[in-house]
Amino acid sequence: MTADASRTVVERRSGSPYARLFSIPGTKAFCIAGAVARLPISMMSLGIVLALNHLYDNWTIAGSMSAAYILAVATVTPFYARLFDRFGQRRVGSVALAVQVIAMLGFAFAALVRVPIPLLFALAVVMGFTQFSFGALVRTRWAYALRDSGNMGLLNTAYALESAIDEIVFIVGPILAAFLATSVHPVSQLFVPTLACGIGGAVFFSLRRTQPPVMEPVTVPARKADGDGQADGKVDPLTIRQLRTDAPKAKSALVYPGVIPILIVFLVFNMSFTAFDVSVTASMKAAGIEQWLGLQLAMFAVGSCIGAVIFGSREMKGSHWRHMVVFLVLLTIGFVLFRIMMDDFVILGVLEVLTGLCVSPLFATGNLIVKGAVPERSLTEGLSWLTTAGSVGTSFGSTFAGAVLDAAGTHVSMMIPWIAVACSVPLALIGWALSRKRG
Repeated sequence: MTADASRTVVERRSGSPYARLFSIPGTKAFCIAGAVARLPISMMSLGIVLALNHLYDNWTIAGSMSAAYILAVATVTPFYARLFDRFGQRRVGSVALAVQVIAMLGFAFAALVRVPIPLLFALAVVMGFTQFSFGALVRTRWAYALRDSGNMGLLNTAYALESAIDEIVFIVGPILAAFLATSVHPVSQLFVPTLACGIGGAVFFSLRRTQPPVMEPVTVPARKADGDGQADGKVDPLTIRQLRTDAPKAKSALVYPGVIPILIVFLVFNMSFTAFDVSVTASMKAAGIEQWLGLQLAMFAVGSCIGAVIFGSREMKGSHWRHMVVFLVLLTIGFVLFRIMMDDFVILGVLEVLTGLCVSPLFATGNLIVKGAVPERSLTEGLSWLTTAGSVGTSFGSTFAGAVLDAAGTHVSMMIPWIAVACSVPLALIGWALSRKRG
């Protein structure tokens, strides 16, 4: 039986698209390793807020330092992505990961000994400059693994799965960060994600079998025929000139149609999440139940995880932009309800689960829009730009929320989330209109 025939039999026996995903050799390993390595995305930003607020009792400083870290991450993420696309994940990642772990440990120890605020700000920025997007690397591996196995129809499921894993990380991360900060030590939540990143990243980059290729085919002119009109059978040596002439020049992912509009949408609506996190953190601290903060924040991620599983098991018809608009409208309604019921944490938790159902599908849809807009050789960069846009938005959200909290209190700061998402709806409509015009 041929490999293609065997794959067909496996697909027919398994009705679950998720089972079909993991029947592809090597996918389990890079998926799990990538999930562990992503723990810092849900712990470092919140960990900075918790540590700084405990040490200095100032929400503005805590929010601003968290924003500085996130903004630094956003600045360098596309740069790292281009290196990964050009030189390979293992070659770049082995060095970048070591630098990243050292920078994270440096910041954690500096916070532990309470260095001056300006120095801690500088270390936060340096730490941010060492970060790269594991989520983009994993999603790129999925795209190549599915292409090579002839299962590109499962890409929607794979991206939904990764969104679900992101949400699991955001379920575990806040709970763990809050527990460590309140029950172990105010800065212990900075060391755990460093350890997870180091271990998960080392395993991920050791998996060579599923590493995406980095070389593009080069067209070499055929050798001229000899005097009898026959090719002499000898191979022409490659020259630097031929390589430079024939090899396609990689363009930035930003120049492809549809990329800029989705980046703007992601930047704006992502302001909502950190604004919500900071506002809820302050609200629960004021109520004297800060020890339940991780559980409260996790409710949003629980809903998002469920939404990812549902979204990935179904094939969505129609334009991805149309799906984006629908999910943004639903998220806006949910944040409005959050503001209304913010003083009842039980009802708020229920609303978080229900509203969270549309969060992972929203991110998966954005990834699918980028996947359809950029060529494969620029896929990691394109997905990383999406991460960058989201990171810039979250940095703005934490900054605004921290300043508003100190100036006007939690009830006013809780309005930032629904306003941000509402503003992203017309931007998504514009992106949808432009995509239809190009079609």
